[in-house]
Amino acid sequence: MQRPVAVITGASRGIGAATARALGSTHRAELIGRDADALGSVAAELPDAGVHAGDIAEPEIAAELAARFPRVDVLVHSAGVAEILPLAQTSYASWERTMRVNVLAVAEFTRLLLPTLRENHADVVLINSGQGRNASPEWGAYAASKFALRAYADVLRTEEPALRVTTVYPGRTATEMQRGVRAAEGRDFEPEQYLRPESVADAVRTAVTAGADAAIPEIVIRPNR
Repeated sequence: MQRPVAVITGASRGIGAATARALGSTHRAELIGRDADALGSVAAELPDAGVHAGDIAEPEIAAELAARFPRVDVLVHSAGVAEILPLAQTSYASWERTMRVNVLAVAEFTRLLLPTLRENHADVVLINSGQGRNASPEWGAYAASKFALRAYADVLRTEEPALRVTTVYPGRTATEMQRGVRAAEGRDFEPEQYLRPESVADAVRTAVTAGADAAIPEIVIRPNR
């Protein structure tokens, strides 16, 4: 029997890679990211996986990749960028890059896949952030992008009733992005104080495996510290 297909962006590391492992026992995992070697390493751990290297923030690449997936049962958007700066130091280029990766790429790639998502009553899971609920100083561009992603999910959920749309709001998670964030904040990276990527992936799996009679619009997950 053909496995259901889970397409996961940002799958080369962190939450995306953990999500691929969490879904890989039950789904064919189609892994998208910019680092082909890292994607290959994750795929090698899974019983049924495909590797698709490319940056879906580039519209032409997004279209080429989307065409590879005639069937999608689960779409997980995990790719993202964060630049931590005061508003006075946040350039137009930084705003543009943040919005392009964190919002526009999500919206366009989902739009391209809508026919198969509708046909298969797919799950769409968007990895957001605590900053998508409460914005903090020096997180202006990132928080704005995550508030926009929250609004996008709310509209998608309303406009596309055939889909189950879940937003996951993790707290600080022990990823390479978090390492960079802590460096920008001038603080130590203490992974034992943060969520494990696997814990966030478990939340994704909970949403995806909920009974057909249930939908989980939002999941908030925080470190138990």
